[in-house]
Amino acid sequence: MDEILIRGAAVVVTMDGARREIAGGDVLIRGGVIAAVGQGLTTRGAVLEAAGCVVTPGLVNTHHHLYQTLTRAVPGGQDALLFGWLKVLYPIWGRFGPEEMFVSAQVGLAELALSGCTLTSDHLYLYPNGARLDDTIAAASEVGLRFHPTRGAMSIGESAGGLPPDALVER
Repeated sequence: MDEILIRGAAVVVTMDGARREIAGGDVLIRGGVIAAVGQGLTTRGAVLEAAGCVVTPGLVNTHHHLYQTLTRAVPGGQDALLFGWLKVLYPIWGRFGPEEMFVSAQVGLAELALSGCTLTSDHLYLYPNGARLDDTIAAASEVGLRFHPTRGAMSIGESAGGLPPDALVER
């Protein structure tokens, strides 16, 4: 059984019922599951030295739109109110395809992982140019973050009085 020992953290924040904080703490992971938390733990597996680090449980992000990662800094959308922001970005997202969905999800997931998030749920509701939910699932698989993909739909386009371009909505 594969083991990893996170050893000698400045503090391990357990978030257990007693809200223990263990100075000089260790975390033993066996088979992908936390097997023990304490001090002076040992392993025959890999050891990650955590001196000077704070070890916490992973954060959970319950709602994300990973396809938006690549357009986070589009000048026309900066400081805009929601509908103005969407009007600027819908034409850009309309040019996305499978590769852009994959890369945007991959970058967004890596950013989440670097900030301590270990599980996210993504709400994908635009499917332009052959893009599929599978594109974001593949990105999560590569990054290694636990992932709960959800498939959404928009059904009212501009021609029916909605905000998004007709090419981005589904019936």
